[in-house]
Amino acid sequence: MSSNSGVRWLAASLRAARRLAPLALPVVALVALAGCASEAYPNTTFNYTTEVNEITDQLWDRLLFWATLVFVIVQVGLLYIVFRFKAKPGQPNPSHVHGNTALEIAWTAIPAVILAFIAVPTVKAIFQTQAKAPATALQVEVIGHQWWWEFKYPQYGITTANELYLPTGRPVNFALKTADVLHSFWIPRLGGKRDLISNRTNYLWFTPRDSMALKALNGTCNEYCGASHANMKFRVFTVTPAQFASWAAHQKAPAVFGAVVPAPVTPATAPAAASESTTRGGQVGTALASAEPATPVGFVFPRERIEPHTIPTATAPAGLTIQAGLTGDAERGRQVYSRSSCIGCHKIAGNPASAGVVGPNLTHLGSRYTIGAGLYANTPELLALWIKNAPAMKPGSIMPALGKGEWNPATKAKVTLGGLTDQEIVDIAAYLTALK
Repeated sequence: MSSNSGVRWLAASLRAARRLAPLALPVVALVALAGCASEAYPNTTFNYTTEVNEITDQLWDRLLFWATLVFVIVQVGLLYIVFRFKAKPGQPNPSHVHGNTALEIAWTAIPAVILAFIAVPTVKAIFQTQAKAPATALQVEVIGHQWWWEFKYPQYGITTANELYLPTGRPVNFALKTADVLHSFWIPRLGGKRDLISNRTNYLWFTPRDSMALKALNGTCNEYCGASHANMKFRVFTVTPAQFASWAAHQKAPAVFGAVVPAPVTPATAPAAASESTTRGGQVGTALASAEPATPVGFVFPRERIEPHTIPTATAPAGLTIQAGLTGDAERGRQVYSRSSCIGCHKIAGNPASAGVVGPNLTHLGSRYTIGAGLYANTPELLALWIKNAPAMKPGSIMPALGKGEWNPATKAKVTLGGLTDQEIVDIAAYLTALK
């Protein structure tokens, strides 16, 4: 190539680069933002909070490096060929080339070497993340339902729902099962997404780092499972070993009737869901305020450590209301609950009438921060509306509408016989709220 043609090629390349620069800048900015892993992105997976998270993040970084290197080399070569060998006026037709042995060996060997750099760490990561959990691991049985999560701690004799407590510094081994369709268990901040498959138990284990103590995290279902797939959430609370031991000891015991759930989680950064529900529901639960004990029973994750991104923001549908001016009575609610259809689906340890296993275990419902599989804040107002018409609160909910006169999607008719009045619903909500 003559010096003049080389100068012309360089000038053309620079002009092309200037034209492409405005398009390249947004792409570079998006890549930079996608790689950010800080508290500003609370659901990020790009952090070293467990060994599984660390293994997968390191694998991702390596794959991204090699993919970027290959992309740059290919694009530079492509641009060179486009500008170096583009057609010129008066240029004769190029001669045919039937092959070049050296080039063919090179473009076969180079991808093979790159593939080795990718395949070896990938296979290693698969073996590491599929290894058996240590014998000292905390065992947690995870059962996915449409559309809520059941958590069992067989070593402690505990069954709970939608809120998962994990100790830091101790391996946790999850046995993942489904009661119906496919689901997928994922805690983004801790890593390790894994599917729940019918007639099979999958396993996942990791150790939350000590730096994760007293953190509230989001968990989700990441496999489409029906109408309320997007509403199948759960909360994870990573706590110190001592705090976990205190929580577990109390969860194993029957609920302490008369205790009251901590005040609803409604900081200034979250929508005022509780206030709106109070307007719709009247004075539900106000009579319980004076019953709150001076000291909590067992460890409950501190309300002040719950970050805004883990606080439910959903509000009840506009057409669903509770008669204004009603005040719930917990003892009266216990009596109503114990003779209602609720006992056929739910269990409350300490209430012999309530031994159902179809729905979530409600033994310590008053000490939970969410209801409806993490969709709503656990307030007496929202709880009363949930009891009145759960399908209206959560599309596809298997729990039927219980409020008298409410439309029940299961029977395709309004609730009449056995339906609960607003006063009865308010009383039941007061009873459940008092189960600490």
